[in-house]
Amino acid sequence: MIVSLAGLIRAWCRVNWLLWLYLVVMFLLILLLFCFTIIAFVVTNKGPGEALSAKGYKEYRLGDHSNWLQKRVSNTKNWNRIRRISNPNTSIASQFYAKHLSPIQSGCCKPSNDCNFTYVSPTVWTKPADNTIYANPDCNTWSNDPTKLCFDCQSCKVGVLDNIKSVCKKVAIVK
Repeated sequence: MIVSLAGLIRAWCRVNWLLWLYLVVMFLLILLLFCFTIIAFVVTNKGPGEALSAKGYKEYRLGDHSNWLQKRVSNTKNWNRIRRISNPNTSIASQFYAKHLSPIQSGCCKPSNDCNFTYVSPTVWTKPADNTIYANPDCNTWSNDPTKLCFDCQSCKVGVLDNIKSVCKKVAIVK
């Protein structure tokens, strides 16, 4: 707004140095916007998710995203803030077999397919009785408590990252 005012004042009062200031600031703003767009696409380029046959959702891995995004979402302070915003909602989980799941629903409201848990209900899954040691740490993090589910899982963080990635790309394209 200040830049626009400088342009208007220059036009009305014929102040030449204000024109040059206006042009320099507008150039810097356009350059900054261009850099933001490039960075948004570079940072959000990875992490498409793995499609599962006969399922309405994809499996997501934290390692599939850029290191910069991984560090931001793995930071405990940032994750607690994000987790508070995306408060567990059991109605999300109750529909996950009926329709396509968003990345956040897939990562936060069900255990990973690697766990081989037995489905009982949308928020209740039974662990195998053989005390399996899981390669995926999310299997040990899963809880049938509707207020916890998998909100501390890596897959939930990845679902949030995928959502951020989608929003950043939309913003970058619009700008």
